[in-house]
Amino acid sequence: MKKHQFFSFVFLLFISLQLPAQIMPAPDRAEGEGPFDRLILRGVTLVDGTGSPPIGPVDIVVTQNRISEIRVVGYPGLAIKEERRPTAGPNDKVMELEGHYLLPGFVDMHGHIGGSGQGTPAEYVFKLWMAHGITTIRDPSAGNGLDWVLDHKRKSASNSITAPRILAYTSFGQGAGKSITDAADAKIWVNENAKKGADGIKFFGAKPEVMQAAMEENKRIGLRSAMHHAQMDVARWNVLNSARAGLTTMEHWYGLPEALFTDRTIQDYRLDYNYQNEQHRFAEAGKLWKQAAAPYSDHWNQVMQELLDLDFTIDPTFNIYEANRDLMRTRRAEWHDVYTLPSLWRFYKPSRESHGSYWFDWTTEEEIQWKENYRLWMTFVNEYKNRGGRVTAGSDSGFIYQLYGFAYVRELELLREAGFHPLEVFRSATLYGAEALGMDKEIGSVEVGKLADFVILEENPLQNIKLLYGTGAIRIGDDNEPIRVGGVKYTVKDGIVYDAKQMLEDVRRIVQAHKDRENARITQPGLDW
Repeated sequence: MKKHQFFSFVFLLFISLQLPAQIMPAPDRAEGEGPFDRLILRGVTLVDGTGSPPIGPVDIVVTQNRISEIRVVGYPGLAIKEERRPTAGPNDKVMELEGHYLLPGFVDMHGHIGGSGQGTPAEYVFKLWMAHGITTIRDPSAGNGLDWVLDHKRKSASNSITAPRILAYTSFGQGAGKSITDAADAKIWVNENAKKGADGIKFFGAKPEVMQAAMEENKRIGLRSAMHHAQMDVARWNVLNSARAGLTTMEHWYGLPEALFTDRTIQDYRLDYNYQNEQHRFAEAGKLWKQAAAPYSDHWNQVMQELLDLDFTIDPTFNIYEANRDLMRTRRAEWHDVYTLPSLWRFYKPSRESHGSYWFDWTTEEEIQWKENYRLWMTFVNEYKNRGGRVTAGSDSGFIYQLYGFAYVRELELLREAGFHPLEVFRSATLYGAEALGMDKEIGSVEVGKLADFVILEENPLQNIKLLYGTGAIRIGDDNEPIRVGGVKYTVKDGIVYDAKQMLEDVRRIVQAHKDRENARITQPGLDW
């Protein structure tokens, strides 16, 4: 997915010349307690993110913002063995959490912060993420401008705003002032991008010699990269080309079926296809996996093995295309009424201009094609994981009816649908994301010495991933009436404890204020807003 609607043949020129459409900056932090000199979380059941099974009850000690001790303090169903517990001092913060589940903070590998098209204030986006346990995001393409993203990265790092940890990846060529058409200019831009403070680069496509030079130089100087292999260049540069040149992660799935072709070299486009026609683009994409080599065939296995040998990471973002296989379900998700801004809702509606708003005439036939597309796509991703490949979790929210935070939980559900055990799902959401970012020494698992980033719930999310949704899950109560259960209770980032449900309430108020303002405009059009 792209941050904006890019124009095919002049893509690089467009992205280098555009002026960032910034969103409202995040206000100073008014939420969260801590960090404390010493924080003790008592009695939790720990899912540590490494793939290990749950264990508990466990007491976890955090000193400042680092995990300093993890101690097993008993057995399920029995009283806590008090003599095993870490001793609490008079100034320590102690949280009694017996029966709660604790996981590492989640990493969203594809987290656009928003833009003027969506009309999403940074506070709105950040609190939706944090309320769903997302403590680290990678912003692919720095759509609000690199300076804006780096400013919020610094504020998040100092915890002066309520926001996940931010990594800023610029779109290749962004800010160059001209299109990059040769290898020398590509290397110059890559080094200038690093000097500006970017954490990496997101590529879409360019001439092969430009891609080769840029990716190799970016890796040489120690930065990481992501790529959406856009259709305008994928015929001459697919996932295998990128992986060989040093790409860190592929986003979505474009470029992978093309690497799997055996009886063609170009996708079988309809003959009146126009890339600027969003319905053409997405409807035809739904036929692409059927054109690739069959699962477990020789070529399919060969491509997979080469990617594995290159330690390549797949960030599938299953959720962002889900409306393609079930538009009604995605469009009417229950959280939209309360948590989706009016401006974002307008951005989603059918439009020939807004990227990803291509519901010009979406039919049962397109949905059936996309369901088969998912089956084949998920088969590859699941087998890649089974053979030791790294698969991460990214949401790409803000497009195609997918809402920040909620969409990330849906991504976890779709990894489960692909065949991942829940423990594998949460490893992809935590440790594997940290590894792909080069941050696994600091975050991604609950281990002594790492930063104190946690997701805490009152129930077991391995039994039902839906418990992570801000709207929770539905269950029948003892009185035979349906009740809501779940939702993240606390999100801990850098040792600061945030009330997740209060952040959702803040988002609810933001949305209602926007609705009230719009209603006032309609009823009192003469007011100066």
